[in-house]
Amino acid sequence: MYLRSLSERQTPVVVQLRDGESLHGWIEYFDDRMVRLTREGKPNLFIYKHQILTITEKARGRAPRKDKQFEAEGSSEDSLA
Repeated sequence: MYLRSLSERQTPVVVQLRDGESLHGWIEYFDDRMVRLTREGKPNLFIYKHQILTITEKARGRAPRKDKQFEAEGSSEDSLA
């Protein structure tokens, strides 16, 4: 189910292999033995599942935890004091 969801949404992922190599792309296809990783500007790869250590969703440039509006309000309060 998880691989199907990643494939349908074309979610960018990082595939960590057992040998320590990290591959970036999105999962275009999978079956009971392998995963096809599609990569931009590089060849697509068929990877046997037994070679995969982890598959994680790649962060899409998330904003820092600190709220920018809060920072702006905080600095304006400091200038008023």
